[in-house]
Amino acid sequence: MLIDSHCHLDFPDFAQDLPGVIARAEAAGVTRMLTISTRIAKAQTYRAIAQAHPQVWYTVGTHPHGAAEEPDVPAETIAEIARQDPRCVGIGEAGLDYHYDDAAPEAVQERVLRAHIAAARITGLPLVIHARDADAHMETVLADEMGRGAFKAVLHCFSSGARLAEAGVELGLSISFSGIVTFRRSDALRAIARAVPLDRILVETDAPFLAPEPHRGRTNEPAYTADTARSLAQTLGLEPADFARITTENFYRLFDRARSADRQGEGACEGA
Repeated sequence: MLIDSHCHLDFPDFAQDLPGVIARAEAAGVTRMLTISTRIAKAQTYRAIAQAHPQVWYTVGTHPHGAAEEPDVPAETIAEIARQDPRCVGIGEAGLDYHYDDAAPEAVQERVLRAHIAAARITGLPLVIHARDADAHMETVLADEMGRGAFKAVLHCFSSGARLAEAGVELGLSISFSGIVTFRRSDALRAIARAVPLDRILVETDAPFLAPEPHRGRTNEPAYTADTARSLAQTLGLEPADFARITTENFYRLFDRARSADRQGEGACEGA
């Protein structure tokens, strides 16, 4: 069993064949998927996907690319949306992305990130963090906020420097690796993965982006989690089955509401 801890099943790439995407994932051993919110305004879209597909959970939050569209949503509002459905198992993705010149101002991105951290504290749900070209600022914000009160989080699609990974581990965060770790020129990223404690590692696709080898250049989809997992297992000197077990346990420990949602779904099926 593998879990794709981060994908975007609401994106147009999957609109015509979402049942097929999920079926191909299950055939590859990827039996659960977490579809990630990019806009709070689309919460009902994510909820509908999860309700239609018992293999899927979702989150609620604002991607940093959308921070200027949703700059002032209070933490309590985010938390209240998350509370409404047990299949909503996390907050985010939120974070800092300074890669593009036309991105929201840094101050706006930081304000939105801090609101999501507060929502994670309120709900006890983990925060999915996006960090790109913002390592030093992200470390500062996370250290400051952790000092104000602990919260659970994962640095998703990790492609930052070793120091941010070290800081994340020191602060109790998990680190999730995507198909980038399979790329030929990703030796530095593979070295970072080897330094992360095994109980903090997750695996993801970030589909439809960043398809791993040997699918690079195609539309990514949750089934390809298996390819990234095989590559990471080899990097870490593990058998694929052991890596799958470890990352699944890590996922459920972090996203503990997901296990409860699964049990409720099983109970509903038995009752039917």
